[in-house]
Amino acid sequence: MAEQTSENQAMNDTQRRTTGARIAVGAIALAAFLVQILTIHRYGIFRDELYYVACSKHLAWGYVDQPPLIALVTWMERLVGGDSLLSLRFSPALSGAATAWLTGLLAWRLGARTYGQALAAICVLVSLGYLAFFHLLTMNAFEPVLWTLAAYVVVGIIQTGNQKLWIAFGAICGIGLENKYSMLLFGFGVVVGLLLTPERKAFKEPSIWIGGALAMLIWMPNVIWNFRHHWPFLELMANVRTSGRDVALNPLAFVIQQILFMSPQTAPVWLCGIIWYFRGQKDGMRRRYTALGWNFLVVFLVYLMLHGKAYYVWPIYPIAFAAGGAAIEQWVKAPFTWLKPVYLATVLATGVLLAPMTLPVLSPSQFIAYELKFHLAAPPIEHQPLGPLEQQLYADMFGWDEMAHETANAYNALPPDVRAKTAIAGSNYGEAAAIDYFGPPYGLPPAIAGHQSYYLWGPREYTGESILFLGEDAEELSKRCRSVETVGHVFDPLSREDEHFDILWCRGFNIDLQTEWPRAKHYD
Repeated sequence: MAEQTSENQAMNDTQRRTTGARIAVGAIALAAFLVQILTIHRYGIFRDELYYVACSKHLAWGYVDQPPLIALVTWMERLVGGDSLLSLRFSPALSGAATAWLTGLLAWRLGARTYGQALAAICVLVSLGYLAFFHLLTMNAFEPVLWTLAAYVVVGIIQTGNQKLWIAFGAICGIGLENKYSMLLFGFGVVVGLLLTPERKAFKEPSIWIGGALAMLIWMPNVIWNFRHHWPFLELMANVRTSGRDVALNPLAFVIQQILFMSPQTAPVWLCGIIWYFRGQKDGMRRRYTALGWNFLVVFLVYLMLHGKAYYVWPIYPIAFAAGGAAIEQWVKAPFTWLKPVYLATVLATGVLLAPMTLPVLSPSQFIAYELKFHLAAPPIEHQPLGPLEQQLYADMFGWDEMAHETANAYNALPPDVRAKTAIAGSNYGEAAAIDYFGPPYGLPPAIAGHQSYYLWGPREYTGESILFLGEDAEELSKRCRSVETVGHVFDPLSREDEHFDILWCRGFNIDLQTEWPRAKHYD
């Protein structure tokens, strides 16, 4: 009887710990959601968000620069909640909460109790990269949750031996491929991890092959679209490499940016997580989850060698945070257990201090003062003239409504008969999409552009008889137009400096847009 009572008490204690951990991780996930929702309206709409709204009006199985899922998500959000920032940014905020929750859950799967699960989830909450990812409606907002969910399924397969779960893994990867092509590298990392560990036995089972086939089947409509459009994404990537638009990072700079953008205070967690995968965790005579450690290293090293942007690696970090939470919880023992709450408090406090770098909790003027006071500046990702904010994400949230307003003044000042046949041409997708988003209340028609997917949507009904050009050079236009006149000027002190320009009215364009539109194409 005493033994049974002791066993029941142990079960009750375990149940309480499990419940407490779920509550803690759920509260952290809720906090991740709320910090995004409460800052949604601090700045304006982001350049790429404007573009995805435009893509959602041209639903297809692919676009020049991305697979179709982001356009579909945007279309659904607009259908339910309209074009407001709250509507557009609700799903990224929800994705952030789900990523924090899944990271805590993955830590639990790896053996962490309440502290380890909470630490792993908090690392997601305070990461500078994730604060940026989950604030904006972009493909990047959905990568971490898809990768973490796929990793969770892999751990479930290892623990239960249920090989049929590879079919669920394949479905997640297929959806991930429709979100962003980087899912291919994640899948490759999983394959390498399996081959280098005893879990290679999975390749003897039909389920893993069925899962792979399912992933390809889900992705196939986009592959067919790319084939029919002559592989525009590959052309785009080649042009970007040639142009030198992106900041090329040497290995040391790449690693430093990982530490900075994942937030320096979380570095011990993900570093411990990597070590734990290879050295720290054991089950009997073998390490069970080393495949995920290889997965992390493959993604990290491939992007390092290819000089990829720092943020390409960020979706893989929840895997390391989860293991790091388990590792620190297991490794820090008496008499040093007091370090656990101290470190957790340090992670949170430093996160609050650094949050303004990628989450617009401060006004623009306050942010500029914050940068000066603490001598902080976000490392550049692209070679762009950013203006006073010195942060590309922020600079790309200003000036769009003003651009549409100035364009409307110029457009509505034209004689009515001329106005009806006047095209508004953006030099890039941001300008064209801003006209499409903000223009209808001003009476503006949809814009045209030769940039990215706007090229595929064509010149509409315009021939080139009359065009308002945004962001073009007057001297260059004078070589292609019968007459060029400056009819407005676009300027916002906080926007990127390359979005300060004259609005030029071109009459008598020397090519017919309908027949010569291919000459307008520029993928970059």
